Amino acid sequence: MIFSDPASVAVVGASDDPAKWGHWLARGALVGRDRRAVHLVNRGGGPVLSEPTVRSLSELTEAPELVVLAVPAAHVPAVVDEALAVGVRGFVGITSGIDEAVVRRIRAAGARILGPNCLGVYDAATSLHLAWGRFQSGSLGIVSQSGQVGLEIGGLAATSGLGVSRFVSVGNQADVTATEALLDLVSHDMTTVVGLYLESFGPGIVPAMAELRAAGKPVVLLTVGSSAAAQEAALTHTGALTSSLDVVDAACRRAGAIRVATPAALVDLAAVLSGGIPRGRRIGVISDSGGQGAIAADLAVAAGLSVPTLTSVDGLPEGASRRNPIDLAGAGERDLANYARAVEVLARGGEVDTVVLSGYFGSYGEDTPSLESAEVAVAERICRAAAESGVTVVVHSMRPDSAAVRALRAGGVPVQHTIERAMAALGDATRLASLDERSTRAASRPGMSVPAERMKAGGPPGGDPCASLAARETSTAGERQVARTNAPPSCRPGYLTARTLLDFVRFPRAHAVTSVAETRATPLRGPYALKADWLAHKSEHDGVKTNVTDPAAAFEEMHARLGPGTYVLEEMDTRENAVELIIGARQDHSFGPVVLVGAGGLHAELFNDTAIELAPVTPATAREMLDRLVCAPLLKGWRGAPAPDVEALAEVIARISEMISARPDLAEIELNPVRVGPDGVVAVDALVIPDRPLQEECAE
Repeated sequence: MIFSDPASVAVVGASDDPAKWGHWLARGALVGRDRRAVHLVNRGGGPVLSEPTVRSLSELTEAPELVVLAVPAAHVPAVVDEALAVGVRGFVGITSGIDEAVVRRIRAAGARILGPNCLGVYDAATSLHLAWGRFQSGSLGIVSQSGQVGLEIGGLAATSGLGVSRFVSVGNQADVTATEALLDLVSHDMTTVVGLYLESFGPGIVPAMAELRAAGKPVVLLTVGSSAAAQEAALTHTGALTSSLDVVDAACRRAGAIRVATPAALVDLAAVLSGGIPRGRRIGVISDSGGQGAIAADLAVAAGLSVPTLTSVDGLPEGASRRNPIDLAGAGERDLANYARAVEVLARGGEVDTVVLSGYFGSYGEDTPSLESAEVAVAERICRAAAESGVTVVVHSMRPDSAAVRALRAGGVPVQHTIERAMAALGDATRLASLDERSTRAASRPGMSVPAERMKAGGPPGGDPCASLAARETSTAGERQVARTNAPPSCRPGYLTARTLLDFVRFPRAHAVTSVAETRATPLRGPYALKADWLAHKSEHDGVKTNVTDPAAAFEEMHARLGPGTYVLEEMDTRENAVELIIGARQDHSFGPVVLVGAGGLHAELFNDTAIELAPVTPATAREMLDRLVCAPLLKGWRGAPAPDVEALAEVIARISEMISARPDLAEIELNPVRVGPDGVVAVDALVIPDRPLQEECAE
């Protein structure tokens, strides 16, 4: 309760100058003086806001429970030492540039600090206002890494009629984290929906968002960055095909949260969700203008919503259309109550999940003051229809703040000034509704649902004798020389080791070759593929030859260019109607293991057709990932081709996801291409990158 309802607070740096932080913090603190003791500390000792001050904390007769630091960074260490000496247990670090040593002293004393470099904290339920700016009480909980972005969200929430229940600016998160701030909202009664702005993600964010969702408090996430940084260290195609936002979206799906792109979109969506998550995608549109209704319908479809044909619309006013969208055709002007009647008919008819009223309603009382009370009464009736039916009702009004609009918002019906914002928010809300129970917790399963032999048949006889990555260190001196010369700094093991490690995956028959004689003595059947074992992107270095009929000649040519080392001679997978995909997995620095599937082969990065989830995933989730791909029709039998074995493919994806989750010593896993046909899955190239270099291979 120290950061939500402290028994006493002290503002150190309180000021009578309205341009200073200390003035705003002192004024906010005094709002709660009927609930708690408020102390203002000003080293000059003069009054602030006509209230007496003390020059230092040591002058107080009791230790304040929470101290706000609003003094220059150079003075913070002395203030903190004094505060800890008198028994202070909590700090709000408004000041930027607070030394890390100060934070360590706070934590060593068993105290906590919010921030530093934060905008403060506000709680409507406890009259706690230790932040810059003004907040309107409401139901939106805000946790923000950026104080200014959080303040903008709070201002938009006030304008929308949503208001703020709690505001926590976490700043640098030197001690108190965004995860802790989120978890503290689970039991916060005033909060019905949470707005979260983060630029970086620490441990526990996904479980915290999931816990809020389980408590009926969905999280709307705003973040930035598409992530060139996330790709810098990528050594596989997998890394090049993922962005930070891809992984954030996967985290949201796992947690049952939704990501948006702007503060306005966050508040728009939060306003819809504050009244409950829509039951589905079916939208009923009502307007007193055919044009506005048609525009609303088009925008609904563009947002991924459905505008179904209606079969039971008895009770609509005479002259109104019975189609969807419903055009009242002037009936609203003849009798304002017709707006409420139309909403009631759709809300109670069972054919739609959401009703959107678009157009002039909300403007009558503004243009004709004598109609204001009647319009407000109709607005209240619309609110009752929404509450009694459980159907989501959203209003688009041409007036942003009329008496009727205020009545709608007060009754729990969100109102937007533009129809595009209304439909965009509903599209986001129904995406949240479509997340099933599996998205709210980490996936787990007891075992394989597809027989192992379907994946392992034809496994790698004659493959790499190494049984583990560690065994790679026993390779020959020649191989070590090649690895040092041609491998990137990760000193990763090669294709043969990857085949052995991924023993649940089916590969073509293959064996290592280091000489022309070994290629001539091969027991394999052509056509062949010849590969430089140690190269990750073999095609880019001309380190792979396919459709080889003379392996000895191919070996001599490649060996002359690339030098000594281990090469792989492999039987080619010549099955017809096989679809090429990429399956990859890696350790994300923020969210942990992730798994990817997409269009594969040479042009994987060109097509950039991928689906990503946090790992591990079940085969069912893997199938959903495949369904999201643009190339998904190829996996269902395109133009009469036999359908590939998608069940076996989903099993491989799930097993890869389990491996990356169970093996933190592995940084990346990639199978590319994976060829899937009616008779199963065959991987024809693979790479495994350990988290740390193998010592012997990386030796100077």
